[in-house]
Amino acid sequence: MADTHGMCDERFGAVRETLAASLDDRDVGASVAVYLDGEPVVDLWGGYADAERTVPWERDTIVNVWSTTKTMTALCALILADRGELDLTAPVAKYWPEFAAAGKERVEVRHLLSHTAGLPAFDEPITVEQVCDREESTRRLAGQFPRWEPGTQAGYHAVTQGHLVGEVVRRVTGRTLGAFFAEEVAGPLGADFHIGTPAEHDHRVAPVIAPPPSPGDSGEPGNPPLRAEDANTVAWRRAEIPAGNGHGNARAVGAVQSVLSNGGTARGVRLLSPAGCERVLEEQYHGPDRVLGVPMRYGIGYGLGGGMFPGRRICYWGGWGGSLVVNDLDARMTVAYAMNRMLSGTLGDDRGLLLVTAAYESLPA
Repeated sequence: MADTHGMCDERFGAVRETLAASLDDRDVGASVAVYLDGEPVVDLWGGYADAERTVPWERDTIVNVWSTTKTMTALCALILADRGELDLTAPVAKYWPEFAAAGKERVEVRHLLSHTAGLPAFDEPITVEQVCDREESTRRLAGQFPRWEPGTQAGYHAVTQGHLVGEVVRRVTGRTLGAFFAEEVAGPLGADFHIGTPAEHDHRVAPVIAPPPSPGDSGEPGNPPLRAEDANTVAWRRAEIPAGNGHGNARAVGAVQSVLSNGGTARGVRLLSPAGCERVLEEQYHGPDRVLGVPMRYGIGYGLGGGMFPGRRICYWGGWGGSLVVNDLDARMTVAYAMNRMLSGTLGDDRGLLLVTAAYESLPA
């Protein structure tokens, strides 16, 4: 069985066994973390940081987690709402006047967070280089017409959501989303997660390993059609793409997201009130997603629903290729998974879910 490294409470031995089995099977390098009552009970990693399996995945290895980044962006919006600085039901144009163009004067902030704003992709052709340009991306989105009546339908805003929410955060705080996150969230929590990764961390980044091609799977939905290899460029790392270019590992993802599952505080740091955490569970949409092609239930910035764990108050999201974070507000537990080998499909695969299942099986009765 593959070697794993790190810390694992003896109660959660099933999580260690599941990670080892995954490293023996489909994973190349990976990390998993479980936080209970805001404290880490599992912090494990193993495997290799490169496709050739020559560089070990270390404790401080970080990787692009794609859309798991969205949970960090949503948390920033929830924090501002909890402080009374951002009204989630206000028109976006209240904070970003240019956004009212093209019939979007009634789009509300909550619509951006729940993929119901009608801006699931850029209308005009756009390059990855232009997506890395925050000003260019937000200018284009401000001028677009919505593809449906905002709030009435959902369609996964794979790339655009981050620029949209990020620009609202910038207009409210005067800081880019990446800067606000670093100063108000990651910094206080001591979390090694970056939206816009400085050069000093390049040596720790594990390149993502592209998924094998599959029929009809051209990468993340929308315009531009992203290639996995785009994440391995310096331009991608330096940019702030709040929907998809966050870099971290499971420990870092869990360290941040455990704030939500623990009533707004973790390890002595309070970022939200208990009521502020509850807002994530306010259902904004339940029905078919026009982009993903499956039924979805969206809250404020997260997917909702117990799934295999019915009856629980759970919010979650994952990233292209497999990364995942699940917050259980009843169990006060967060489970996070980050890896370098991507498997096909925008909706991910079951590697992270198997680790989540193992964590639930390990919970005290």
